[in-house]
Order: sequence, then C-alpha cells, then structure tokens
Amino acid sequence: MNISELQEKAIELLKNLIQTQSFSKEEEGTAAILESWMNDHDIVYERNSNNVWAKNKFFDDSKPSLLLNSHHDTVKPNSAYTRDPFTAEIADGKLFGLGSNDAGGCLVSLLATFTFFYNQEDLEYNIIFAGTAEEEINGKNGIAMMLPIMPHIDVAIVGEPTLMNLAIAEKGLVVFDAKVIGTPSHAAHPNDDNCIYKSAKALQWFEGFKFPKISEVLGEVKLTVTQIKAGTQHNVVPADVDLVIDVRVNDCYTNEEVSNILQNEAPVDEIVPRSLRLNSSSIPKDHELLKAGISLGMETYGSPTLSDQAMLKCPSLKLGPGDSTRSHSANEFIYVNEIEEGIEKYIKLLEKAIK
Repeated sequence: MNISELQEKAIELLKNLIQTQSFSKEEEGTAAILESWMNDHDIVYERNSNNVWAKNKFFDDSKPSLLLNSHHDTVKPNSAYTRDPFTAEIADGKLFGLGSNDAGGCLVSLLATFTFFYNQEDLEYNIIFAGTAEEEINGKNGIAMMLPIMPHIDVAIVGEPTLMNLAIAEKGLVVFDAKVIGTPSHAAHPNDDNCIYKSAKALQWFEGFKFPKISEVLGEVKLTVTQIKAGTQHNVVPADVDLVIDVRVNDCYTNEEVSNILQNEAPVDEIVPRSLRLNSSSIPKDHELLKAGISLGMETYGSPTLSDQAMLKCPSLKLGPGDSTRSHSANEFIYVNEIEEGIEKYIKLLEKAIK
C-alpha cells in the first residue's frame, strides 16, 4: 500500500474513532475499531483488555525493538462545546471531534506508519505498535499493563501532538498529600498552636523553595501547592490543615530523590507521595532516532506535559501531528494536512533510523 492510500484510510479511521465514545476505562468500541484495521490489513495482533498491539511480520528477537505508541481514550467533552463532540466533520481543512487532536491524529498516523513497514524484511529494528487505553487518567490498564506483556522495548516514539517537533524530554509528576497539625480548640479561647496560622508559614516555604539542579532541556523542577482544606465550622480551630502539592520533576532528579528531599526539608508534619511511577523521560543526544529527526528539520524541545512516556523505562521521544494547545479544548480539531504530513514524516524518520 502506498503512502497516499494510507493517508486516506487513516483519516477515515480517525473519523470512526471520533464517532465512537471512548472515555478512559470505556474504550471497548475504539479497541474493536483498531482490531478491524488489523484484520483488514492482515496484521497479526493481540488485544489485552482495551489495548491492541502487534509486532512487525519479520520480528527477530536478536534485534532491538522500537515501540510506536499512542492512546485511544479521551477525556469527557467540556461544557463549552458548540459542535457535537462525537460527530467527525471536516470544515475549512479541519477535522473536528473529541479526541481528534489528543491523540487520535497521532494514533492513526503511527498505525499507518506501522502498516507501511509491517511486511518489510531486513529492518535494523523490530517495530511494535500499541494503541493503548487509560492514558488520560494514568491508569493501570493501559501502557503500564502492556509493558510486561510486550517484548522488551529499546526505544519508543510516543504519539502526542507536538506539531511534529521532537519532545526529547518530558517532566515527571509526583503529587504529595501534606498535613500541618495543630491543637484543636474553641475559637473563643487562646490557642498558640493554630494549624491554620502554622500552615501559612509552610505555604511561604513551598512558594520560595527551589530544587537546585536545573535541566538544560526541562528547566527547573516546578513545585505548586494546588489544594488546601481545613475546618468545618466558624467557631472551631481545626486539628489539621491538608495540602496538596503538584511537583513536575525534571530529568536531573528521580521521583524518589524529590520525595526524599521534601520529606526531609518541608516544614509540615506529614508529606506523602501518592505515586512515584510517573518519571521524567528523555533520549540521549546521540541516539540515531533523534539524529534522524534533526536531519529532517524537526526542532527539539522539552515538554512540561505528562504522557504515557512517563511509564517507559527506555529512551523515548514524544512526537506527533497536532498542537498540544488544542488538547481538551472545546470544539477540538486537527488539520487534515497535519495527519497527512505526520504519516509522511514518521515514515521518513523510520526510514532514516531503522533501515
């Protein structure tokens, strides 16, 4: 099948995906659509839960493996939509619909690329495609479930909208629950251990704290207090104040290191990470995949947003058609020519890097 045929079929595939509800944990319908593509193109595949994946026809255990991964779950449409989010409509060169940009355009472009290479022999890399679930909620039944099932992955391209530029690093995420403890009392009585006043000092500390290591690509670790909760009625000084802290971790630290620093230094009585599994990720500057992309004129940058890249333990790139600023927006869309160009550029990238 030539590239123009793949482009046309990929756009039709995306229309079908848009018109099939696929909220996180409810991706049965879109998984079935991906299965149909595999069957229509004589691709041997497997389905685990709502994840659909396949190896290239001439997979060789002695060769390194490249993963092409994107997700087919979506967030729920917001109230500002004026179009039907489940109607795939092309207008003024834009394909509208929920999940069109995040990350349907990437998904169908990677699948078309995998299909292009599926029957080719003598590739330097194996190619594995995985259309996965639950990315929008960092769920356990998506890529995290698939990594122990699929063959070993040596390098990955994660399909997210990057305007087909190379996100060569991505910040990790740790969310902390913290507590400032004081002495509860009646509001009418003296209290020198009011947890709300104590929390003000803690908030000032969080506001001013800086992790010293600054990444060349990702910049500083970003720490933000995002939630605060205390008290139940006006005449009672509460026993504690609950804080939530969102920390975006650069590639100079592991999540464990960030957790240890805050647990040792933060002026709170308790601080506990919810999870340490969403790590920062990057690819070496001398990797052939990165060098191939740069030679094709792709620009590099560090991404502050989280994706399934955080689950991977191997070098990885985030790369795909579409614009991240459109993700989760009302009347979401992707330009049709972005998908066409995405498929062409993915194929050129792999031809340079793995043939």
